[in-house]
Amino acid sequence: MSKKWSISVPGSTANLGPGFDSIGLALGIYLDLDVTHSYQWEFEHHSIHLPEKFTVEDHLIYKVATETAERYNVSLPPCKVIMRSELPLARGLGSSAAAIVAGIEITNQVCDLNLSIDERCRLASKIEGHPDNAAASVCGGLTIGATLPNGQLELINVQDVEAAFAVFIPNVELKTEEARKVLPSNYDKAYAVHASANANMLTAALLLKDYKRAGEFMEHDLFHEPFRANLIPNYHEIRQTAKDAGAYGTAISGAGPTVISLIAEDRVHHFVEKMKPLFPSYDIKAVHVDTKGVQVTIAEYVE
Repeated sequence: MSKKWSISVPGSTANLGPGFDSIGLALGIYLDLDVTHSYQWEFEHHSIHLPEKFTVEDHLIYKVATETAERYNVSLPPCKVIMRSELPLARGLGSSAAAIVAGIEITNQVCDLNLSIDERCRLASKIEGHPDNAAASVCGGLTIGATLPNGQLELINVQDVEAAFAVFIPNVELKTEEARKVLPSNYDKAYAVHASANANMLTAALLLKDYKRAGEFMEHDLFHEPFRANLIPNYHEIRQTAKDAGAYGTAISGAGPTVISLIAEDRVHHFVEKMKPLFPSYDIKAVHVDTKGVQVTIAEYVE
């Protein structure tokens, strides 16, 4: 008997405006993998959102899986990985973080590491470089994270987010490293205090489920959006049109170029249908908050 591991990893949005590199939210759009033992490493991509051309050695999931095995000093056998994805690449919906979480999970399952959620969050955040998208994909729900000076990652995870979101996905890519190049290298003290206060209010409003106020502070980021706005197609027009249509607030999703609106659960589908004819070049969809995080199903079969 052989095993097949089916792994599902939610995508995510990061920042929600001023929660820069700290706040993440798991979304109900997924990266799915079927993993079986094989004689050599092999990847099959069954999605328009996954690249047609790649090498195994440069595949992010392979690199993370092997790095995880080395970190825990275990031997990782070769696997065949069949992938399907609802996450467009370089759009600010956590595609790279989901791949990192998937790579860790392959080694965790195939090598029987039994890693805890905290261990997976720490490793994924370390590889990703910040905890927002990675922690959300591991845990599901809303995550708020910070790394202490000693390197210890502290996370707060909230599952019951009683709101919905609409994403405006353009047909252009924006890689995170490019979006980071436009950010200032430092901030004036008074400016940083103001920016931090806005992030504090966003966090408090989300935890209190005061989504109207959370939406207001989503639109008052000072850390990154003022500098990235010109990289985002129709940024100002989408924000104003979404507000006029009843959105609580709209922000750049992660590094962009996707834009995300916070909306009451009972209005999100009407909102999306209203937006579609106004921005026909965008893939606009309603997304729920994923509350489960990475999920694994194991099946046995006869070869």
